[in-house]
Amino acid sequence: MTRFSDRIRRIRPALAGFAAAVLLTAGCTLPAIAPRTEGQGEAAAPGTAPTWRACPEVPDELVGRGAPGMRYECARIAVPRNWGNGATAGPGAGETFEIALIRIRSNRQHDRIGSLVVNPGGPGASGVDTAVYLSFGSGFGGLPPAVTDRFDIVGFDPRGVARSSPVKCIPDADLDASFGYDPDPESQASFDGFVDLNKRVGQRCGAKYGDQLPLYGTEQAARDMDAVRAAVGDEKLSYLGYSYGTLLGAVYAQLYPQRVRALVLDGAVDPQQKLIAGSESQAKGFERAFDNFDRWCAANAGSCPLAPDARGAVTAAIDKARVSPVRGRDGREATAGWVFYAVISSLYTESGWQELARGIDSLQGGDPTGVFKLADAYAGREEDGHYSNLFDANMAVNCADETEKPTREQIRQLQSQWRQKYPLFGPALAVGMLGCVEWPGGRDPYPTGKAAGAPPIVVVGTTGDPATPYEQTAALASMLSVGRVLTWEGEGHTAYPQTACVTAAVDAYLISLTVPRAGLRCPAR
Repeated sequence: MTRFSDRIRRIRPALAGFAAAVLLTAGCTLPAIAPRTEGQGEAAAPGTAPTWRACPEVPDELVGRGAPGMRYECARIAVPRNWGNGATAGPGAGETFEIALIRIRSNRQHDRIGSLVVNPGGPGASGVDTAVYLSFGSGFGGLPPAVTDRFDIVGFDPRGVARSSPVKCIPDADLDASFGYDPDPESQASFDGFVDLNKRVGQRCGAKYGDQLPLYGTEQAARDMDAVRAAVGDEKLSYLGYSYGTLLGAVYAQLYPQRVRALVLDGAVDPQQKLIAGSESQAKGFERAFDNFDRWCAANAGSCPLAPDARGAVTAAIDKARVSPVRGRDGREATAGWVFYAVISSLYTESGWQELARGIDSLQGGDPTGVFKLADAYAGREEDGHYSNLFDANMAVNCADETEKPTREQIRQLQSQWRQKYPLFGPALAVGMLGCVEWPGGRDPYPTGKAAGAPPIVVVGTTGDPATPYEQTAALASMLSVGRVLTWEGEGHTAYPQTACVTAAVDAYLISLTVPRAGLRCPAR
């Protein structure tokens, strides 16, 4: 079982989409450490106030207890499946999805400002779970008391995710096959095998959901967020979105600029990037982050058994796993794919670097336990081999959003080109695009324009971020036209609330609407 401290530590990586729409190579994620059970009670009808009930069982399931001095209440609201068509025509017309909410209130709350709605990204991650983790305070990587003393913390599972009318159509066996697959299927036969796996997944999900699949897109979810705002009784929205959650917040700001109070978008997604550009951007970001790990390893040989050449050791471990994978105690083989995802997982936090070094070192000695621990945390794979619906939702959302659809031949060419430019991560990001190429259903792209009329929005970027590379920070701020960039010169994915500088700037903005000064850069430590 994951230790309590590990669970809390992993809330901050939140979720990016590891490639804008990779099949099952998609979606950076917190570990799925507890079952997502359906909430009790009926959902409030659209436009009506929800009925809140005490739900201490949610933090109990996730971490074994609630945070001291915090009260947990849950509710469910119904939202139109199709906000565009209402009750008149088209897929989902007249039908609803249920959205699960949690509201967390400190017993020390005073001078209440309102609710702070949080989303961890993904897409596919549970905002209910994340709100619980954030409630444990700054000592565990959660929100500072300065924020929890002034706001209710409100988490919601977006449509299709976890407790909110979850989409589930990918069997555990196919997820295992995908994560275990060679991240760089070089031979044509191996490439074709990955095409077939993606095709099988797409056909199964299309057969189950049909023309409903586009309804899981980001614009529909952003409109759900306005229903959440109304349900908690706030005239304007205060929001903290990580990773993909920055895209959700950016779309909300475009749709409802007059209803924005304060938006913090941490780990920016550039909404204007199409599938190929976004995938290459991530290949570059992960390659850069791995270079940083390699340099750290060489400079800290006492903490890194892979020194002096961590890149060489990791590359050799992946190559060896292609021909003679180490078998774990449960019989699972640590194939090249599982080793690759251990690397991916480790780069989301600087603290993961040591775990990777130890894991690869142990793998060389015949023990894959550390590699599986890292990879399973990324994949949300339980000890019994069961997965949550995170990756089902990830595919449904990403592919509904994406309009670009490269051919298999283009992807094959990019695989070769990116192998030269980004040798460890480029091929996987290229072939990962097959997910949406083989995905059925229509598309429902989100808007990519200015948030005209909105107040200043804080966009936080981390210079060493692998999943949402730093270059996307200014791009998102510029697109919105009201964005103010806050930079953290650190490692890993997302920044708040890791250092005193970032925390002070974001807290002042959330509480007092004090916008960080232009060009503010916070040191790594």
